Amino acid sequence: MPSLGSRALLDTTDGDTPNLRMPVRMLSVDTPEVTARTEERAHEMDQNFQQLATWIRDGQAPIDARLAEFMLPKLETGKAGTLQFEQGQAASAFAKQNMEDRLLRPDGTKRNLFIRIADAPFDGNSRLLAYLAPNFSRAELAQLSREQRATFNLDLVAAGHAAPFVIYPSIPSAPDLALLIRRAAEARAALRGIWSQPVTLLAYEYRAMEKLFHITRKKVSDQPQEPDSLFTWRERYCADVTTRVLHDPDDYFTVQPEHRLWIWPQDLSEAVPRLNLTPSPRLAAAE
Repeated sequence: MPSLGSRALLDTTDGDTPNLRMPVRMLSVDTPEVTARTEERAHEMDQNFQQLATWIRDGQAPIDARLAEFMLPKLETGKAGTLQFEQGQAASAFAKQNMEDRLLRPDGTKRNLFIRIADAPFDGNSRLLAYLAPNFSRAELAQLSREQRATFNLDLVAAGHAAPFVIYPSIPSAPDLALLIRRAAEARAALRGIWSQPVTLLAYEYRAMEKLFHITRKKVSDQPQEPDSLFTWRERYCADVTTRVLHDPDDYFTVQPEHRLWIWPQDLSEAVPRLNLTPSPRLAAAE
């Protein structure tokens, strides 16, 4: 467990039972970012992404040509940052209200929260990695379908407020993964939430393009940086869960959003044989 650091100690029920406030990163989903914090900063991101698009068209950004072609329509809208911020606020509002609604029992009392953590319980930012859901009784669970007892994670995807974001090795069980894929595909087909805008930057794309902007800005202004740092903005490999084909980080966009399984480079040697993955022809040629 990471150090408490700046997190608040809420209270102590007795000498050996402190209650702590801790951030949780919900597994397998990715909602739009609100890191801009303000509308003014979101407008600055609009301008940054337009500048990035110019650098890409001028051949100054370290990005593959096919991925650049895919990203440019999203970057050149003049509202990429603002749209991300607005969608992030909508996702946050939905999550809060959805939790309030689903934790409320018919008699008006509140349920406890069910938390299922990952095998590796914390991420690099000391957030607890978990699935969250209402804590139903055994009797209730016996009467509920898998969809009726869905996690709050799945609710975000089904409502179109989050893209699926499954990262190896934290892969849901086969039935839960199938449900996640189906609900994500339904949300995308119905143009719900983030899918209503074809130029939406998915949250992981937004973070990558933000990193690429800073890297390219240093590059065009001749600021010193390590050669290897030019490509740190695209680190994860992507496998298609329907075909078991492994794609280079630059080619993730060739896989449907709901079928993407993300794999960190350090996990490749384990994931490839364990999941029976086959490198794509383009990836095999590159190696």
